[in-house]
Amino acid sequence: MKQNEQQIKELLHQPDLFRLDLHEETDSTNLLCRQMGTKGEPEGYVAIADAQTAGRGRLGRSFQSPSGTGLYMSLLLRPKMPAAEALRITTAAAVAVAEAVTAVCGRTARIKWVNDIYLGERKVCGILTESVLSEEPGRLSFAVLGIGVNLTEPEGGFDESIAGIAGALFERNAMPEHARERLAAEILNRFYDMYKNLTDPGILARYREYSLLLGRTVEVYPALAEKKDGRIAEVLSVSDDFGLRVRFQDGTCETLSTGEVSLRLKE
Repeated sequence: MKQNEQQIKELLHQPDLFRLDLHEETDSTNLLCRQMGTKGEPEGYVAIADAQTAGRGRLGRSFQSPSGTGLYMSLLLRPKMPAAEALRITTAAAVAVAEAVTAVCGRTARIKWVNDIYLGERKVCGILTESVLSEEPGRLSFAVLGIGVNLTEPEGGFDESIAGIAGALFERNAMPEHARERLAAEILNRFYDMYKNLTDPGILARYREYSLLLGRTVEVYPALAEKKDGRIAEVLSVSDDFGLRVRFQDGTCETLSTGEVSLRLKE
């Protein structure tokens, strides 16, 4: 792992901004960052693991993180911003990952609103931002940005529960040397460039450019509902505050907010 750490550092544009903490296995890199944040660790701590035993996804779901097949990375942030704007961290990260994956793989990645990255019709990355509020009302004490990327398919294939949608950046046994380290550095470099000014309208423009959903048909569900009886809608646009503007079959339009709904692409 020491050799991997050095390789990542050599690829970082500003290596002094980050403190890398690499693990063969941990329960959750997000949990590691959260613990460090609670202890007062400054911004820039990065936890990276080869495997997670309790990876976490959106809406309390588990995130499968088998050894040797992915990049599991979390970054501790202390943004000076209202808690209500924390979504900007996630959307900037989505742009950073999409651009990094495209650069490393040579294939254009896409963002499935709001926090998933796809290659073709397969999900290759999930992003989870967890916020901790300060004692000052409406402000963040710190945030943890978690990113999990499938580099290759696990031996024996993906778990049955995700086999229909999960994909990977590379074929098994065909991952280029140091691709993992390069991807980690590309993500950190690109995210930090945006993090310095999260209100830059250029981030929204790039988010829209990488959108997987614009012009497509989706099924819309309440966030925690079972995947049945969804409402069919056409995706019209991404709003200025990163909501998803859709038109339902009855002609009504609505701007969906993250956390309130989940989506499934229609064939």
